[in-house]
Amino acid sequence: MTLRPINRIEPNMPVQAYQTYSITVPRDTAVRAACEQVGCEAWRHGWESVIDERTQLGQQQAAYIRGQSRRTFREQQRGDGLTVFRFDSGQRCFAEHQSRPEIYAVRDGDWRGNPTGMTRQHTRAADWVEDFGEHQQRIADQRKEG
Repeated sequence: MTLRPINRIEPNMPVQAYQTYSITVPRDTAVRAACEQVGCEAWRHGWESVIDERTQLGQQQAAYIRGQSRRTFREQQRGDGLTVFRFDSGQRCFAEHQSRPEIYAVRDGDWRGNPTGMTRQHTRAADWVEDFGEHQQRIADQRKEG
């Protein structure tokens, strides 16, 4: 595989005048994630679990839901012997979700280097976006001032 050369515009300012904002995803890394983080449909809309309590597995599942699941639900017995547990939205489902973490970083400099060595990492995407927006506003204000 041949890589194409990167075309970069030559900067007008020294490297010290720049900041670089980046979002990266580490390779081959997965972390346990909450339903809300991964856009889980069960979390968003609620869900139903239909359990056959005539079986040993079904009895164990129903006992767990009733006594240990710590979830809000309504229970209904169906005519065919099955039990329907209806879970409200906004609570963790029973799946084990995984996600790839994102790293929200800001560092001094640009592609030519980081002259101060300063790098900071935001823990939330919203904080990174706010930081980026404030930086853009500072640049716009400086240009307006001349």
